[in-house]
Amino acid sequence: MTATPDTLRLARRLLTIGRVAGRRAEAGGVRFVALLLAAAVLSLGLGSLVGVHAVYAGKEERRTARTPVAPDGAPEHAADATTWLVGSDWLEGERRFSVVYIAPHKGDAPLPPGLDHWPAPGQAVLSPALREAGAGEDIDHRYGRLAGVIGEEGLDEPTEWLAYVRPRDGLKPDRFTAVVTGFGPADGQVTASLEPGSGRLDEKPEWMFQAAVIGMLLLPAVALLVVAARTGAHTRDRRTALVAALGGRRLDRALIATGEAAPPAALGALVGGAAIATALLHDIRVPHTGYVLSSAHLRAHGWVAALVPVAVFLVVLGAVALADLAPRRGASGTRPHSAARAGTWLPRLAVLCPLAIILAVRGPDLFPQDSVARTLTSWVGIAATVLTLPAAIGAVTARAGRLLAARGRAHGLPGTLVAGRRADAHPGGTARLVTGVTIALIVFMQAIAWQGLFGWQATEAQKTFDRVGRGIVTVGPRGSVSTTALTDFFARTRGTEAVVLVPPGIDASTSLVLYSDCGALTALHLPCPEKETRVDARRADPRLGELVRWVPHRDSTLLIRRADHRRMAELAAPADGGASLAVLRPDGKALSVPALKRLSYEVFPRGAAVRTPGENELIPGIPNRDQGRWSALLGTLGIVVLTLTAGLSAMAEFLRQGRALAPLSVLTGGLRVFRTSAAWLVLAPLALAGTAGTAIAAALASPVSVDGESPITGGLLLSTTTVVLAVSVLLWLWSTQVAVHQARTWRPTGN
Repeated sequence: MTATPDTLRLARRLLTIGRVAGRRAEAGGVRFVALLLAAAVLSLGLGSLVGVHAVYAGKEERRTARTPVAPDGAPEHAADATTWLVGSDWLEGERRFSVVYIAPHKGDAPLPPGLDHWPAPGQAVLSPALREAGAGEDIDHRYGRLAGVIGEEGLDEPTEWLAYVRPRDGLKPDRFTAVVTGFGPADGQVTASLEPGSGRLDEKPEWMFQAAVIGMLLLPAVALLVVAARTGAHTRDRRTALVAALGGRRLDRALIATGEAAPPAALGALVGGAAIATALLHDIRVPHTGYVLSSAHLRAHGWVAALVPVAVFLVVLGAVALADLAPRRGASGTRPHSAARAGTWLPRLAVLCPLAIILAVRGPDLFPQDSVARTLTSWVGIAATVLTLPAAIGAVTARAGRLLAARGRAHGLPGTLVAGRRADAHPGGTARLVTGVTIALIVFMQAIAWQGLFGWQATEAQKTFDRVGRGIVTVGPRGSVSTTALTDFFARTRGTEAVVLVPPGIDASTSLVLYSDCGALTALHLPCPEKETRVDARRADPRLGELVRWVPHRDSTLLIRRADHRRMAELAAPADGGASLAVLRPDGKALSVPALKRLSYEVFPRGAAVRTPGENELIPGIPNRDQGRWSALLGTLGIVVLTLTAGLSAMAEFLRQGRALAPLSVLTGGLRVFRTSAAWLVLAPLALAGTAGTAIAAALASPVSVDGESPITGGLLLSTTTVVLAVSVLLWLWSTQVAVHQARTWRPTGN
């Protein structure tokens, strides 16, 4: 069907009518902002989905390009090859990174991506981000002399931490090393299975990140869009009925609705598009997480990202048109609606809310710690609380409304009287208003609690560090080392003492055995016997107690055997001997771990793992901590969006009655009635949902703990409550301003 000039002219006129009608509607400004925010948040959510996929795909492509390729024939005949070994290291309080040891057989062996020349023996090449982050630990000199930096094409993202180290004495082939002849395997080529980078080990799968964005950002944005589409629906329903009575088609009504929604939808899409364009042009540091989003990865999917604002604009227009065209049950009737149904079911649910909370918080204590029934009881209690908490808040506000109405009647306060009667008459509306906020708070706290539970071993290791700090550290040489190298290490760690801890089953002993000389034993407040002596490790120096705690053993018995440095070196030299070498200062002060790491690379061929007791459990927990920051960020954004959704819905309902309240400004001689009514009808329900919902959500998460300690901190509770209260106050001030403006423009009519 070809569009005629008359058809196009009519379409433009209907779009203009919709645009003008939107400006003149009594809740037009509220709907404009709601649609703008919905479009902006939808753009941000969809753009985040594209960004997550782009980052994962880009990193995987870079990792594949630097994956080492094994030779086709026997490794000993590969002259132009490189002996290759992937290790790891870490900075204090940060996640681990790869340290790749390389030893080319010839100078013209293929270079790894990002390197333009082979470092000389005893030299290292570092990524720029690692140099910046490790400046405080003198990372430039930890592995030897600095020979340059890794180019961007050799990193999975610009902020990756990575080091290539060429050992001073070469790299001896063993069962842990590989011989590689190139990088970036083609189809059918054999890889060496020693890819640099720990990303695949430390990162959650892409689908989990996508699910978090969908659940915590996109779904709240959809809820905001639904509320925005129906804001001010009472006036538009009458307009739609009038257009239909005048012979207007569904297309005509859709054009009017589109003309009304197009300006805010376009502006919101532009706001989201500006954020996406910024990410495409520049690297962006994501707030709270510290993660730097690489624009290079996003540009590879730039055409998809560019379509996001266009798709959001069309989705918003489509949602508005469908909302205006959908039939309304009772929209054409004249019978007044009744609140009787809400008055019957809501009090019953409200009574069940305390029981549901008790079941969720105390019910799991009735079952053993590892019982399935314990988890099921908690889940049933949480689900029941989700269903009943909004009803309880509605019942509380209804009861408060009766008290407010009585107070307003007794003291001649019209605003309090009106707000109280309305809150009493519509508890179901209040329950629906706060449902999204309470559910978001409960889900958010559960996500944080379970995130912390998965990292309980890291939590225990952090407790060890809090107790002894770096008063004692273990030194684990990588690979087998000579006793001469260990003796040299002892000689060069002046001002420290060394001990060697041998676990049961080794050295013909069924108990832990501590080897050391009198200097270290005296520093640990232990006897220095001529013969073997048994002591209780639980009553020893706290530094020794924490060291013993992280070595598998059956009891607290500790055997002390006096030994010189030569004997300790013989015990600690084998790579798989099971012995743990530790150093400490006699005065109890903290050791310098960076200095010990640098010394280890000077003495041992591949350095040593220098860590505090339990730090090998703390390091794997750091990615979990970083991912928890993403959960906190996305969860907070979701709560803000849902609070805005609830607040805008309450504002629209409040302003729908604004013209009915306008005559009160004449009768009362002021505009205070609007401020009071808005406070009780907009601010109070949201504030109650934010404070009570946060407290109850934290209580529901309390069973998810380790040794009675919950990851839900006071700072988290305070920040969450503050966010909800801040949004509530802003919406209250806005609704008051709009209502006052309506009252000032009201004029009596004869209708």
